[in-house]
Amino acid sequence: MSDIIISVTDREGITHELEAPTDMNMNLMEVCKAHELPVEGTCGGMALCASCQCYVLSDHPLGERSDDEEAMLAEAFHVRESSRLGCQIPITEDLEGLQVELAPEED
Repeated sequence: MSDIIISVTDREGITHELEAPTDMNMNLMEVCKAHELPVEGTCGGMALCASCQCYVLSDHPLGERSDDEEAMLAEAFHVRESSRLGCQIPITEDLEGLQVELAPEED
């Protein structure tokens, strides 16, 4: 396994190319936090808040949303069809080149 590159556009519109290890059982929220992007992850990655919501811009196989993720997004602000919770996206080699945009903070 090796590191992959993920593109994350922050809330100011700046795109960051992040190295993400595929051998550490991390998720997208954790990678963003490790690179000091403004992702809260208030619930610690349990799909109990939407502070790590992002919009998936690329066509990558992410799998279906879990019931918990669906329920959280149903209550979140600024939800789009492409919305996912970063904590529910495990980092795998299949995500090389993934492109996401951080959702705006709650009003």
